[in-house]
Amino acid sequence: MTTTARPPGATVWLTGLPSAGKTTIARLLGDRLTAEGRRVEVLDGDEIRRFLSAGLGFSRADRHTNVQRIGLVSEVLARNGVLSVVPVIAPYADSREAVRRRHELSGTPYVEVHVATPVEVCSERDVKGLYARQAAGALSGLTGVDDPYEPPEDPALVLRTQEQTPEESAAAVYAVLAERGLV
Repeated sequence: MTTTARPPGATVWLTGLPSAGKTTIARLLGDRLTAEGRRVEVLDGDEIRRFLSAGLGFSRADRHTNVQRIGLVSEVLARNGVLSVVPVIAPYADSREAVRRRHELSGTPYVEVHVATPVEVCSERDVKGLYARQAAGALSGLTGVDDPYEPPEDPALVLRTQEQTPEESAAAVYAVLAERGLV
């Protein structure tokens, strides 16, 4: 009996400001990969916050804990052959580096994508109304406005979503995965 080797699992980590387009790109990529027969899981940051990280706030320590929880789940899925697509803000470089190290230690592919949408564009999109609430004084600690966002220093890909469609962005991520033999 001949078996066909499946591409390995991997984590695709999409990081960027709120309303940058991370989740839209992740879903488009996930749909394409699923249509090709890949085992895919999109670990949406908002869903994780509601369930796995319920009870955490938005302090630096809580944000770090949240990212580490997501990183653990993603690494376990990826290590077991799932292509895990993770659209999360993950504002701190040290938190993302810890996730990267976890993947390296297990020999699991990790692809970091910076969804580098300018805060002005994110504010115009304001998918969840966060920027409007912050401007009205009803919200503080908004990443990229009054809380820091540390952009990745060496991502596999930088997406400037203000210059391309979500479909083009998802295709660019797919191309990086293909170059690495992950699709």
